[in-house]
Amino acid sequence: MASISSLGIGSGMDLNGLLDQLKSAERQQLVPIVQQQKSYEATLSAYGKLESGLSDFQDAVSKIGDRDFFASVTAEVTGSSVTASATTDAAPGSYSVDVTQLAEAYSIATDGVASKTDPLASGDGNISFAFGDGSTADVAISDQSSLADIRNAINDQDIGVTASIVNDGSSYRLSLASDKTGTDAAIGSVDFQNGVSSLTLDATTEQAAQNASLSVNGIDIASQSNRVEEAIQGVTLELTETGSSTVAVTRDEESIKEGITEFVDAYNSLKGTIDDLSAYNGEDEDAGQLLGDSTLRTVESRLRDVLSEAMSGEGGTYEQLFEVGIDIQTDGTLEIDDDKLDTVLASDPGGLSEFFAGESYGGGLAGKLDDGLDQMLQTDGLIDSATGGAQDSIDRLQDRYDRTERTIEATVARYREQFAQMDTMVAQMNQTSSYLSSQLSGLSSMLGQ
Repeated sequence: MASISSLGIGSGMDLNGLLDQLKSAERQQLVPIVQQQKSYEATLSAYGKLESGLSDFQDAVSKIGDRDFFASVTAEVTGSSVTASATTDAAPGSYSVDVTQLAEAYSIATDGVASKTDPLASGDGNISFAFGDGSTADVAISDQSSLADIRNAINDQDIGVTASIVNDGSSYRLSLASDKTGTDAAIGSVDFQNGVSSLTLDATTEQAAQNASLSVNGIDIASQSNRVEEAIQGVTLELTETGSSTVAVTRDEESIKEGITEFVDAYNSLKGTIDDLSAYNGEDEDAGQLLGDSTLRTVESRLRDVLSEAMSGEGGTYEQLFEVGIDIQTDGTLEIDDDKLDTVLASDPGGLSEFFAGESYGGGLAGKLDDGLDQMLQTDGLIDSATGGAQDSIDRLQDRYDRTERTIEATVARYREQFAQMDTMVAQMNQTSSYLSSQLSGLSSMLGQ
């Protein structure tokens, strides 16, 4: 008898349905594995939140750990003759700036020619330039070059001269201008040689170069450019017009306070994340993803210890956060005492810098915090080790899941084979029963006759 291709045909039983129920029952072995996987994945996600909060806090710590940050200054200008920008080297003070002359660039044009595209050079030529600082430059001009070609040849050389073509209404002129202002960059002479000797300069178009002239607190200063650096220590002036202005250089207390506020906000945000991850609601029996986790407890403990310990031995004016206007609240968060912080900013900015940034790189409170955060965030650090352990557990569970699933598939395949054999046997038995019944029925008929 041929084998049965579909379960239940031979026996008339719902063997496919029974096989599905057995398979579903076998797959219940996977449920606890999946639950454990989800638990570790939730832990991994929680470590990601913790790492993100620590990274944000470290960024804020790094900002106030830079001594230059506490030396931030601003330059405010009264008047319209200059604009000013200051670096941390600028000395606070008020400076009177009187601009008597702006720097200008040299320019001159040639006499006009009829066309800018017709060949002009009769043979290979050369244009020699001499500049106010004593330097020179030569530009080669090819035979049959037009005025436009000559312009392009000059611009391609990057010699400090920009060439352009001007149409004066009746002819085309080659305009030559220094790229920079001041007498050093001025074009002292232009010599059109050989094939371009027909070009001549029009002296009436000459615009002489000049240097900028200004005084700062009565001290006369000359500059090749309208951008004047170090006329005031750490300050760059941009001269915009003649006239008088006042430049006030002041310590940028607003930016410093903003950086300290960012530090406090970043810590409080991190503290909120830690609290959420370790929370427990007894009424709802809802627990944070890292409740009781040793890594989380270590992070919180280390940060709390650094923030609360005295900065003794650092040589600064202040030893505790509250002395600079930052109070540690009963819930562990930080709060700024604006009046106290403002007083310290105004009266002792050096002491404030010393407390947070120390005397050298990596010092002060910020340096201690940054060292601790590095140990937490670096490769093979506290967080990396914890996440690696969680990921290893997920990987092992996946291997276990795969092995269990292969075992289940093998078991279901065995059930299918056994059901197929049973189905065949029942079909054969049914067929034999039918045959015997038929024979007996025929025999009874014969005997009855």
